[in-house]
Amino acid sequence: MKLVVNGTAREVEPRAGQCLRTLLRETSHVEVKKGCDSGDCGACTVLVEGSPVHSCLYPALRAADREVTTVAGLGTAEDLSPLQQRFVDAAGFQCGFCTAGMVVTASALDDDQRADLAEHLKGNLCRCTGYRSIRDAVTADAVEPLPRSGAVGERVAAPAARRVVTGTEPYALDLTGDPADGAVPPTAPLHLAVLRSPHAHARITAVDASAARALPGVHLVLTHEDVPAVLFSTGRHENRLDDPDDTLVLDPVLRHRGQRVAAAVAETPALAERALGLLAVEYEPLPAVLDAEAALEPGAPLVHGDKDAAASRIADPQRNLVAELHGGVGDVEEALARAEFTVGGTYRTARVSHVALETHSAVSWLDDGGRLVVRSSTQVPFLVRDELARVLGLERERVRVLAPRVGGGFGGKQEMLVEDLVALATLRTGRPVQHETTRAEALSALPTRHPFRVAVRLGAGRDGVLTALAVDVLVDAGAYGNHSPGVMFHGCHESVATYRVPNKRVDARAAYTHTQPSGAFRGYGLGQVVFAIESALDDLARELGMDPFELRRRNVVVPGDPFVVTSLPQDGSEGDDGLRYGSYGLDQCLDLVQEALGRGGEPAPAGPSWRVGTGMALSMIATTPPRGHFADARARLLADGTWELSVGTAEFGNGTTTVLTQIGVQALATSAERVRLRQSDTDAVRHDTGAFGSAGSVVAGKALLVACERLADRVREVGAQLLGAQPHEVALGPEGVRCGAASVPLAAVHAECVRRTGSGPSADGGDDAALRSVAFDVQGFRVAVDVDSGQVRILRSVHAVDAGTVLNPVQLRGQVEGGVAQGIGSALFEQVRAGADGAGAETTLREYYVPRLDDVPETEVLFADTCDTIGPLGAKSMSEAPYNPVAPALANAVRDAVGVRLRELPMTADRVWRACRP
Repeated sequence: MKLVVNGTAREVEPRAGQCLRTLLRETSHVEVKKGCDSGDCGACTVLVEGSPVHSCLYPALRAADREVTTVAGLGTAEDLSPLQQRFVDAAGFQCGFCTAGMVVTASALDDDQRADLAEHLKGNLCRCTGYRSIRDAVTADAVEPLPRSGAVGERVAAPAARRVVTGTEPYALDLTGDPADGAVPPTAPLHLAVLRSPHAHARITAVDASAARALPGVHLVLTHEDVPAVLFSTGRHENRLDDPDDTLVLDPVLRHRGQRVAAAVAETPALAERALGLLAVEYEPLPAVLDAEAALEPGAPLVHGDKDAAASRIADPQRNLVAELHGGVGDVEEALARAEFTVGGTYRTARVSHVALETHSAVSWLDDGGRLVVRSSTQVPFLVRDELARVLGLERERVRVLAPRVGGGFGGKQEMLVEDLVALATLRTGRPVQHETTRAEALSALPTRHPFRVAVRLGAGRDGVLTALAVDVLVDAGAYGNHSPGVMFHGCHESVATYRVPNKRVDARAAYTHTQPSGAFRGYGLGQVVFAIESALDDLARELGMDPFELRRRNVVVPGDPFVVTSLPQDGSEGDDGLRYGSYGLDQCLDLVQEALGRGGEPAPAGPSWRVGTGMALSMIATTPPRGHFADARARLLADGTWELSVGTAEFGNGTTTVLTQIGVQALATSAERVRLRQSDTDAVRHDTGAFGSAGSVVAGKALLVACERLADRVREVGAQLLGAQPHEVALGPEGVRCGAASVPLAAVHAECVRRTGSGPSADGGDDAALRSVAFDVQGFRVAVDVDSGQVRILRSVHAVDAGTVLNPVQLRGQVEGGVAQGIGSALFEQVRAGADGAGAETTLREYYVPRLDDVPETEVLFADTCDTIGPLGAKSMSEAPYNPVAPALANAVRDAVGVRLRELPMTADRVWRACRP
């Protein structure tokens, strides 16, 4: 048939039943993205004869002789359409994976439809931005342009902005470009598909793969008999010993529904799936335990009873105990008995899916030297490289991992979930191999946020000063322990350390269950424990008759206080785990939110069943992860007078590309146009722990700042010699080195360095994050609750942050808005449910409800005026932090409105309705 795309006609032969999305991508239109394949997210939106359609549902045959327009047909990076330019100027994206489809849908809206954007853009989801910037880009006639200078502190556009809004910024499986560059495979890859377990707990007793292997076009079938017998963890940390080694590439014992059973590699995805259908697998079902409390009971079915506790670093596999933490200061029981006021309660949080719109994907191949190359949607390329080498028995130098722009992460891509299979398949076949998980797999089989049960007890005097704080935490690790020790520890750490209380007690356990694994998620456990503590503090304020802001002011840590969790610092310093007050702005944040909430907001709905309430909560977070986070960076002056900056950290909507470019611009006295950033490639620098724990800007940023400052000194030194001046007499500028009216071009400085040393000037930098500062967030809400339906409507949302020096206000605002939106989803809608047999109930995004544009209010974002002494240029991290206080602030507002405390998340309409019944 004839297919006309962006004005160009070509002859194509669609397969039977093929959708338009896959046909377009197979004909090099990779600007059309895959987010769901069920018509729910809009990432694949194109215009057919001018009307927007979700191309994953649109039959390819229906497009015959019709004009199809993708985002690339609306404008080019050199000549943007007015709408695309507004998306650039409004910073209407973060990871950018949804942006192509969002722009296409918006391009077809008329004035009336733009006035009702909630209705006409509801088919396009964004997980990153919180929608305010998208709304501005679509509805405004013009948006104030973002400057291109790149200076620190300005509203600077992302370097990739023009490519993102035209769909030309590549993601992991956008395999375009010259293979000679080494970033794409040399030939079209084979496709890998995975067979998954139908049982919560079972043993494979027999498997016959002969029919599958005999199918023409099938190149490889892998079962547990064909893979390395090396235990590892899918969770990745700088110190691999932080996570339990309890996982095999393919395991004969299946510990949750959806676990990998086998893999097939074939010429097409359909053929690989067909091969899986020919596998004859016999299972012996085994008893399963699906509840964390039941898992710790004597006689419960064991999840990893076959593991050696010491070798796998599991606290007690014979009790399903992954890890535990017990300790305290003072005497909590005595303090509670003596307290004038006490409150307590047990709080529960649900499994939550990351819903990064780009699902987990990777492609691998062998380069000309026989080295294994893996291109992946990962937040941690260096850690994936190291673990791949370990599991596959390769020298680390024989593995390269690179990550182009990643379509969202939120911690979910701090795992090795697909790279091991594609790498093994490439080693066995010698061919490039790719694998892309489905949305159903992401929702029902891959790691989620950890469910927590948190019991809190608080004691205080009549003056509101806290005398006792006890938390008892149970973490559901699911079937594998990846991240659970760290999530358990971190969830308790800063949440308990936030308040100065003479008597504290923490008891925490993480338990294995035969359910979907839990993993890293934005906040890394803090959101769950903060929900409980901040809700209990709100109840205490009511018992005392005290303003909740004032109660916090009387009890939060202030500079000079130690950070106390389960013990006092050993050396009498602020904290013996590297925490310091690099700056302190919590007092400002409390004042800013309280004042803003007092300014009113959207009027409450009319009617006798609506109740109005106000709530707030706060959180503290360390600005980098504990137990080691390292980054190396390199800066080079190129022959044409431009700068190449190399870092290892990844870009997945966290804005590292923008901020690191700004740091380079500042240190090198240049402009953004003259800077080229190379990142997230194990060939780029020696090492980088990865982009998690909000470390991309802080740790990698500090390393890059050091490298750039060293390089600037070197360039000034050589330039001064060429000018016959002293280094202190010259200045570095965008075009060259100046001394008064005289100057020497940067290209001449490069040439002089080559003449002297044989290479252009360069410098390395590093940061080991030996010290960690703390950042603060305060969230406030005013809500209306309909007691007759349980509906919660947010009338006002305010969020204040202490992020140190704000390197890019528009980007920081976007990070906060996105965190608040994700927090609203966790608080009101989102839950991964499992049935009595452990099967996931949600497999599509219409079943798993992600906040849409009309669910998320505009949040007023306010910045404290601080400057951190630890972070680069005074900055502190902030991409994780805004999520943490959202759910408790919303719960406190609902409690204020209806007079009933909800202690379980999400606070769905039916739960709110039941709570309001007499």
